[in-house]
Amino acid sequence: MDYDRLRGMGVAITTPFNTDESIDYDTLDFHIDYLINEGADYIVALGTTAETPTLSREEKTELEKRILDRVAGRVPVVVGIGGNNTRAIVDELSHTERLNEFAAILSVVPYYNKPTQEGMYRHFSAIAKASPIPIILYNIPGRSGVNMDVDTIIRLARENPGKIIGIKEASGNMEQASLIITRRPEGFLVLSGDDSLAHTMIGKGGDGVISVLGNAYPRQFTSMIHLSLDPERHDEATPLHQSFSAFYSLLFKDGNPAGIKSLLHHMFPRYNEVLRLPLVPVSDSTRATLGQELL
Repeated sequence: MDYDRLRGMGVAITTPFNTDESIDYDTLDFHIDYLINEGADYIVALGTTAETPTLSREEKTELEKRILDRVAGRVPVVVGIGGNNTRAIVDELSHTERLNEFAAILSVVPYYNKPTQEGMYRHFSAIAKASPIPIILYNIPGRSGVNMDVDTIIRLARENPGKIIGIKEASGNMEQASLIITRRPEGFLVLSGDDSLAHTMIGKGGDGVISVLGNAYPRQFTSMIHLSLDPERHDEATPLHQSFSAFYSLLFKDGNPAGIKSLLHHMFPRYNEVLRLPLVPVSDSTRATLGQELL
């Protein structure tokens, strides 16, 4: 696998539901084709945006198969496998069918139980030892309750070459992102976990984004990211980046993926604005504003 293929614009794909909250596989197929045909560089399955905490093990397995089959090798697929129980993750890795068909695992910093930096280090070291495919770390203190420090990230990267290959950095701390970029070993990917910060992070040497907004506007957002990655054309990306400014806040005003599902419904009425509790659809005012901002 050429891990340079995970530079650029990856989409954290949503899980469409029918009105009875069962998975709408026909719309999922439609969405995957739309993302690929519109130029997304790769797809990230079973992340936060997919409402993974509300999916059963059987549903996750079926989604993994369906996404791999529909993508059919057209772009790389990264799969989310993470949590706050290290032993359970290691066990899941041994039971995940077709794991070797994924390009990498996206694995989040353990949430709720708030491990120390040493605990994070041992957690990801155990996953790296157990996984037959590479790992992208996912640092999102707003959800996990703890931040993975730069020293821990670099320690994991240096001690696991070819195994821990990058990080989705969503701390919102650009100083931290800059330090990771400066200190990382060669080839280690630094991907923005925030659509609004992707252009800036790439300007500091980052490698792309794992995006929510890309679900709706893959062609335009991929274009912005690719221009940002080109040192000679980075400034050309600025107007495109600014054109998305309303969405950067609107999509998260009432939580994720409520915002992106509402936007997708505006664009494609077949995409139901259905979420599983405890998540609920956006407010009427947010929905109306999203409709007014359609590109």
